[in-house]
Amino acid sequence: MHTTAAQPSSDRRDVLLVALVIPLHGPAGIFGLSCELSARLAAEELNAAGGVLDREVRLVVVDGGGAPGQVADEVAGLVALGAVDAVVGWHDSAVRRALAPRIAHRVPYIYTAQYEGGEQTPGVFLTGETDVRQLGPAMRLLSAATGARRWCTVGSDYVWPRVTARTARRVAGECGGRVVDEVFVPLGTEEFGPVVRRVETCGADAVLMLLLGDDAVRFGREFAAVGLHQRCIRLSTHMDENLLLATGADAAEGLWAAAGYFDSLMTSESLSFGHRYARRFGDEAPVAGSLGESCFEGMMLLGALARRRGSLAVSAPPGPDDTVCYEGPRGALRLRGNHLEQRLYLARADALDFEITAQL
Repeated sequence: MHTTAAQPSSDRRDVLLVALVIPLHGPAGIFGLSCELSARLAAEELNAAGGVLDREVRLVVVDGGGAPGQVADEVAGLVALGAVDAVVGWHDSAVRRALAPRIAHRVPYIYTAQYEGGEQTPGVFLTGETDVRQLGPAMRLLSAATGARRWCTVGSDYVWPRVTARTARRVAGECGGRVVDEVFVPLGTEEFGPVVRRVETCGADAVLMLLLGDDAVRFGREFAAVGLHQRCIRLSTHMDENLLLATGADAAEGLWAAAGYFDSLMTSESLSFGHRYARRFGDEAPVAGSLGESCFEGMMLLGALARRRGSLAVSAPPGPDDTVCYEGPRGALRLRGNHLEQRLYLARADALDFEITAQL
């Protein structure tokens, strides 16, 4: 599925190469294909409309599932050679932190993942949800609706879950509750029995699940296997339909997710995207989900930036009079500073789908 090999810029004046940095292996590899297909659809639609800066968009897929330093070395090498003109993709925050200082002053870098917030490196643009706008409102709504007060955070051991856990402590306190325990496990953890026992013994009535990909699936299955799903809700800001399908309907009870996009979102923009995605890739393709669809948004933002500025030259974030906006599956979106403004939703797992219950 890798659409082209990188070429020096002097050999391709009519082609714009975008490094698509997505996980192809590891815990997050479960949604790598949905990321790639969503980005491919965006590239095809941009090209059908004349390309970006009158250049044909092609993707260079880079595996973002490796060690952060290794991923940063590979992408920075492509940029240094002039072999790619921009970088777009979903990958974890550890990779972003390693990569941004290496490339953001040279080419646009559009990071599409939900993340902990605070990224201000010039040349980095973010389409994903942030903790302040996503996690806080979701925890408040669930606390009010369910009476949950005793939270336990279960997360992967890297920057995003660690920073998000601090936000969760503050929000829980504002809701009249508290975080009674925090457990962080290495990426790729396969045995969650000890973690589940800690959740059980700490007396939590809500779990904030900050686990990546397959790790969230394994935890969810073991959590339900001992019956905790019947007395303890779970909230994830990184759960999409692909992970829900892998977790299984039997383990879905009491599972909530917050995101800017769900496949069950019934807006004209989301329905149109779902139709185009299914028509292009068929019924056997993975569900786009919020994580995969974010790469479509990243490609659309790249096109909008190029249209507004007339080039891909990296400069300071747009000011208040430098409006960058476009319409995508998430609706009409606008860049404020270097972050995309968007509607966010809270959804409850219903067997193998999400039922949207509120706008955050």
